[in-house]
Amino acid sequence: MTTWIAGMLASAVLATSPTLATESRVGPMNATLRGSNGKEVELSRWRGKPVILFYEDRHSTTLNSPFKEALFARGRAMGLLDAAWVVAVANLESFDFFPARGIALSHVRDEEKKWGIPILVDLKGTLGEAPWSLPKKTSSVLLLDDKGSVVFRYSGRMDEEDMETFFQALATLLGRDIPSGIHP
Repeated sequence: MTTWIAGMLASAVLATSPTLATESRVGPMNATLRGSNGKEVELSRWRGKPVILFYEDRHSTTLNSPFKEALFARGRAMGLLDAAWVVAVANLESFDFFPARGIALSHVRDEEKKWGIPILVDLKGTLGEAPWSLPKKTSSVLLLDDKGSVVFRYSGRMDEEDMETFFQALATLLGRDIPSGIHP
């Protein structure tokens, strides 16, 4: 996915190890955000299938481009894009003022049309607060099960091993093999 708001890659990025969580440790998660139209949207709207959630600020949208390319390549090749939801959340907390908010929302709407996935906006830093506690200045990738429980969480630039850990977790949720090595 390309940058949804003009900006350069942040020079300092907080990277963490992937976290695999079990449903018993991390219960169903929800948050109230906004759609690109400005209306409130509950993340729980995407229950019933696994959810691949991206949370990024304007400087980190290209940080995990290799992962996004691999995800969509594997998704198209194996028909996985119908088996899981892909939802992006743009951290626009620093744009929550007039006229920046309107310009940012317009750009998000354009990117939403371009990529064909919902892009929600976080104007208040909601996902940076508990219980989510995601870093606000990097790219975070989460995998939620069909009930909304976090089963994989990673913040920072993913390497090949981290990507494979994600795909193994997704394969487990979907009950199907996802072979490695399907790249764009």
